Amino acid sequence: MAGKAGKVTDEEKQRIALDRVLKKYSKQKGALIPVLQEAQEGLGYLSEETLGYIARNTGRTLAQVYGVVTFYTQFRLEPIGRHLVRICHGTACHVGGAEDIDAAVCGHLDLDQEGGTTPDMEFTVEKVVCVGACSLAPIILVDNVAHGRLDSEKARKVIREYQKRKQGARGS
Repeated sequence: MAGKAGKVTDEEKQRIALDRVLKKYSKQKGALIPVLQEAQEGLGYLSEETLGYIARNTGRTLAQVYGVVTFYTQFRLEPIGRHLVRICHGTACHVGGAEDIDAAVCGHLDLDQEGGTTPDMEFTVEKVVCVGACSLAPIILVDNVAHGRLDSEKARKVIREYQKRKQGARGS
């Protein structure tokens, strides 16, 4: 099963990891969501091929698996950037200026205000309903690290810091 010169390809590594997840839950009835969660955690997103493989190996139809994936917002059908920026729009954040934070972050990254992924695959920006940290409102999470009590300039500064880390890594 190994690729050229006996090396295991990335695709083969992903399949092995996916098989491990499927085996882990094979005896548990109703374990589709944990299978999808672990598959996405390992692969970054759920491709059509991955969904088909999960469907075939769990005895479900592709339509059933796809229905679950599209019902829950936690699942992704497209690759995301290296850094995931979640902008909270809960009540406290909304009142504190979440729309201004959106405009600042998306404007800085040259994205539509609805968010999305930068062409270089460095950042994915998404609006979320609430991150549960109202005392820090308005807040963003970057790679699950909280940055709170923001205004537009502080939000841009947070993003610039992550951009500097990438540039610093290239210069090393």
